[in-house]
Parts: sequence; structure tokens; C-alpha cells
Amino acid sequence: MRYLHTMVRVHDVDASLDFYCNKLGLVEIRRIESEAGRFTLIFLAASRDAEAGEKASAPLLELTYNWDKEDYTGGRNFGHLAYEVDDIYALCQSLMDNGVTINRPPRDGRMAFIRSPDGISIELLQRDGSLEPKEPWASMENTGSW
Repeated sequence: MRYLHTMVRVHDVDASLDFYCNKLGLVEIRRIESEAGRFTLIFLAASRDAEAGEKASAPLLELTYNWDKEDYTGGRNFGHLAYEVDDIYALCQSLMDNGVTINRPPRDGRMAFIRSPDGISIELLQRDGSLEPKEPWASMENTGSW
């Protein structure tokens, strides 16, 4: 397992970049704009982690700007922790066997979400792309929220 990023939702990209980059000293590594999803993702790294962030896409802070305005309540501005895993199916099965609910199953062989006992959302991403979709994951429904 490898730590990837922490996601935080932001209301104002310019103000956020001013804070995180100009004041705190983080460096922008990459940016993704999604017209279809109506969001912008901006990945930042601490200056000492910039090279690793560029090469390995970790460790990073992901700023998520949703184009449609939303008030973030109940800690919703904090998104999730993300970890890259060697075998998403094996880990999800082990988690389920140990009483952990898979909130968003890895139907695509790539991504799953779980929650910590304190309700922190954790994204699991398959290393090196996606595994072939397979059952029971492919037809498993979402449970709760993430």
C-alpha cells in the first residue's frame, strides 16, 4: 500500500492557490479540468515532495473545485484519504471479512471507497490501472455515502 493524496474541496481556486502556494509554499504539480464532471482538480506538493509528486503522483494534496456552488457542511469540505493498493479485490475482501463496509465497491476493478470508524472517507485505487471487472464486485451496489 502507498499513500497517494488527501482531497479538500475549495470554494475559490484563486484564494486557495494563494494560500497553499504563495503563503504556505506548496507547488502545483498538475491540474485536471472536467467539463463533463463540472470540476477542477489541482494537485499540490510540498516543495521537498515536488519531484516525487511529479514522478509518482504522491504524496499530494488534491484541491477539488466543484463548478456548481455548494455549501460544505458537516466537514464535507474534507474529501478523503487515498491509497494505492496492490490488489483491490483482495484488500476489499479482507476488509469485508473483518467487518468493514465497502461503501463504493470496486466494480471497475480500479476504485473503491470505505470509511474509518470516525467516518473519514478512504479511497482505494488499484496500482497500475484497473483489474478486469469480476463478481461479486461488478454487480455490488453502493452502501451509504463516501
